[in-house]
Amino acid sequence: MTIAVYPGSFDPVTNGHLDIAARASRIFDTVIMAVFDRPNKQLLFSTEERVALLRESTRHLPRVRVDTYSTLTVDYVRSVGGSVIVRGMRAVGDFEAEFQLAQINQTLAPDIDIVLFMASHRYTFFSSSTVREIASLGGDVSWLVPGPVVEALKRVYGRR
Repeated sequence: MTIAVYPGSFDPVTNGHLDIAARASRIFDTVIMAVFDRPNKQLLFSTEERVALLRESTRHLPRVRVDTYSTLTVDYVRSVGGSVIVRGMRAVGDFEAEFQLAQINQTLAPDIDIVLFMASHRYTFFSSSTVREIASLGGDVSWLVPGPVVEALKRVYGRR
């Protein structure tokens, strides 16, 4: 059984993330969307909220699980018996960062493969930060994120 780990902050999860997870689940037996709970960035949602939103948003993907971690990604992958790290790339600008990250992970753990999925064309132009910005200004993001995230964003930005 091949276990792949799709790590990220998922703040919030987007339809692009879900597309990568769905496509990865057609190739690997299990895909774990692993929420990193200590990223070096300002987060909108807590780890618990991000996990809950991911679980709600992946109910339709039976081979996708959601978990959280706070270690090196390769150490987490090993701890769950994984052998693959899944990453997504939207555009050429992502290549350099993903290439460097892949090289670091391959040096740390040569036994773990890195698989990069090219984003589907309809998801190449936006990121979680774009979603947050549009939502913070009152824009409609229902075409960019799953329903539970739309509602969570309304709750957060409705309070501000």
